[in-house]
Amino acid sequence: MKSLGLIYEARAADYLAAQGLELIEKNYRCRHGEIDLIMCDRETLVFIEVKQRTAGRFGSAAAAVTDKKLSKIFRTAESFLQKHPDLAHQRARFDVLAYENSNPTPQWFKSVFTSS
Repeated sequence: MKSLGLIYEARAADYLAAQGLELIEKNYRCRHGEIDLIMCDRETLVFIEVKQRTAGRFGSAAAAVTDKKLSKIFRTAESFLQKHPDLAHQRARFDVLAYENSNPTPQWFKSVFTSS
């Protein structure tokens, strides 16, 4: 049985593809951490963190993406770009998709931070 995280990551990939983004890679891992989805939005490379929460007592899904987590994502993205120099010229954006409770439509936080 798939873990809940993988189910929501697949759901997020489908949702973003329907919005016009093209999937580059799922679950990129390196020594710095993991990026759930890497997609292309026209000429912009998008690194996406997917979060899901079923109850509000531990805070919202989006609130779970802390500054420490964003720093790990940024370092992981740098690693990805070193391994894929053909993509390094593109503008990069860091987004968060947050699923709350059983709502099938995520909150999409674009450009949590960017790099040029």
